[in-house]
Amino acid sequence: MGSNHEPLYKRLPTHDENGKFLSDFMMLIPGLKRRSGQHLKARLETIHALLGGHDDVVFADLNAPLNLLWVSVKTRHGLINELVAEIRLHIPEARLVGHPAFGNLREDADQKAIKGE
Repeated sequence: MGSNHEPLYKRLPTHDENGKFLSDFMMLIPGLKRRSGQHLKARLETIHALLGGHDDVVFADLNAPLNLLWVSVKTRHGLINELVAEIRLHIPEARLVGHPAFGNLREDADQKAIKGE
């Protein structure tokens, strides 16, 4: 997880080790900045464990004052949806920003969308 005080745009990688462009996504985690230090630490550990287990995750930055998680990944079809689903399984209040097909649906709505209801 990034912890540098430089602006994100200066720290954010744009290419992988082979020169291919990376993909990015951002999640809003409402109320994060108002949580206790212990709660924030637990959320950080959860995110680190989830993202740290994926070789395709290149960069992650949790900005607690803004309630935002930024993740840069190697481009692979369906990867962002997989990661978002995994994060939301453990942090249900997390919401994907700017991805209308998946990110902000409630869990029961996700199932209805998948079934075509």
